[in-house]
Amino acid sequence: MLLLLAAALTGLTALVPWLTVETVTVLGEPRTVTVAGSSAAPSLVAVTLVLLAAAGAAALVGRAGRWVVVGVVALAGALVVVDGVGVLRSPGSAAAPSVADELGVERVVEDVAVSAWPWVAVVVGALVVLLAVWLARASASWAVGRRHEGASTTVPAGGAAPAPLDERDQWDALTRGDDPTDGPDGPGRQGP
Repeated sequence: MLLLLAAALTGLTALVPWLTVETVTVLGEPRTVTVAGSSAAPSLVAVTLVLLAAAGAAALVGRAGRWVVVGVVALAGALVVVDGVGVLRSPGSAAAPSVADELGVERVVEDVAVSAWPWVAVVVGALVVLLAVWLARASASWAVGRRHEGASTTVPAGGAAPAPLDERDQWDALTRGDDPTDGPDGPGRQGP
């Protein structure tokens, strides 16, 4: 749920206006250009999608996969921080492509009003990195699904009969192509 919340916050920062530029057209008409977060820092949309995918993956993968998810989440958060800081350090450069699209000509953009949203993005990115750290610590205590860990179907040592299969084991056997009803009396029959 926290990854979904992080994705929603990152997506929100991508949608809102980050920069406002007062400029003039080639004909001398005043024009106000508003630059959304997705234009000032284009990777925010990709990070949002990555966090959504990580939320689903965290619930499905095994132990090794969770470490991959943690690494991806940490990198995604760091990218949001870097993008936010980059816009704050050079708002004119971040606004220039949008201004060029709006006016049809490239020009140097100097007078840029910066909203609070780049700062919010930096905070959200830092929180995503902290969320990755929390995931690394918390995932150690999560139950591990047998499906993604390569569960073994060998007979226990000493020749003892295997424990009866529960419903989940039967579905896993079907997924592997095995007949879960194969008992000691032959295919398709349960034991006595």
